[in-house]
Amino acid sequence: MILDDERMMRRAIDTAVDARLRSRPNPWVGAVVAATDGQVFCGATMQPGEAHAEVVALNAAGNNAHGATLYTTLEPCSHTGKTGPCTQAIVLAKIARVVVGVIDPDKHVAGNGIKQLRDAGITVDVGVEQELVTQQLAPYLHHRRTGRPYVILKMAMTLDGRVAMPDSSQWITGETARKRVHQLRAESDAILVGAGTVRADNPSLTTRDVDGPSPRRVVLGNISPTDKVNPCLEWNGSLPDLLDTLGNEGVIQLMVEGGPRVATSFHNEQLINQYILHLAPIIAGGGQTSNALLESADRSSMMNGHIVSTQVLDNDIEIILEPTSTITY
Repeated sequence: MILDDERMMRRAIDTAVDARLRSRPNPWVGAVVAATDGQVFCGATMQPGEAHAEVVALNAAGNNAHGATLYTTLEPCSHTGKTGPCTQAIVLAKIARVVVGVIDPDKHVAGNGIKQLRDAGITVDVGVEQELVTQQLAPYLHHRRTGRPYVILKMAMTLDGRVAMPDSSQWITGETARKRVHQLRAESDAILVGAGTVRADNPSLTTRDVDGPSPRRVVLGNISPTDKVNPCLEWNGSLPDLLDTLGNEGVIQLMVEGGPRVATSFHNEQLINQYILHLAPIIAGGGQTSNALLESADRSSMMNGHIVSTQVLDNDIEIILEPTSTITY
C-alpha cells in the first residue's frame, strides 16, 4: 500500500504542473481519485474562482468516488472563499480515505481540513512524498508562512564569472536558456530590476517566448515615464519593507533579474530563497564581473548552499542552488 500511495501521489504531483500558470494566487495543487475498481481520475486547480484540484478529480470520478481513496498534494481547504470547501465535497462524494502530501499553512486551513475529514469518519494519512510536494509548492508555502514572496535570483554568467560581455549587446546564453528565463517569468508574480538596468537596456520584462502571464514589474529607484518597463512599481525603501508590501499584495514569487549590485543587496540581506545560475561555455576575459555577490570582505556575507538541480539548456548549464543557512525574516 505504501508503494501505491507514493505512486499515486507522484501522479498528483505531475498533474499539478500545468496548474501553476493559471491558479495563482491559489496554490497549484494536483489530486487523484483511485477508485475501488482500479480506475484513476485526475484533477488540478483551475483559475481563481473555479474548482480546486480535489473537486475537479471528484467530478471526473462521479459515482466511482464512493469508497475511493483521494490523493491530494495539499491539505483540502475547509473554508468558503470564492468556492465552497473541498472538505465538504469530499464528504459528500463518500470518499473513504484521503492521502495528503503536506499540511496547508494558510491560517484558514492549517490542519482544520484534516480535522473535518477525520470528524466525518474519513481516514486521513499525511506526509506521502512530502519532500517532492514541498519542493513543488515551495513559493506558496513560504508565502503563507512568512507573509513574503519567495525570492528567486536569476543570473547568467560566463565560466570566468562575467555577467556582461565586452560588447554589451551580445547575449551570454543561448536561445534555450533565454526561453527558460521567460518560463521563470511566467511562474513569477513579480519581476525586479534596478534603475541602472532600465537605463542601460530599457527592457520590457514581459513573457514572450512561452505561453504564460507576464509578471508585475518592480524597479529599485526612479526611471523615466517613457521606459518600456512601465507601468511598474518604483521602490526607494528598504528591501524587507518591499517584500512585506508585495507579500501583502498577493505576490507569491518574486524574480530578481537585475545586475550584480541588486543581486548583492538581496544576497547580503539573506533574502534570496533560490539562486538560478545559467552558465555559458564562454571565457569572456573582460566585462562586468559577477563577483559582486561575494565582494564584501565580511565573512558574514558567505553562504552555504546545496544544489537542488542541474540541467543542460542546449549549450548552457542551469544550476539551482538553495541556501542551507537560515534566512532572516
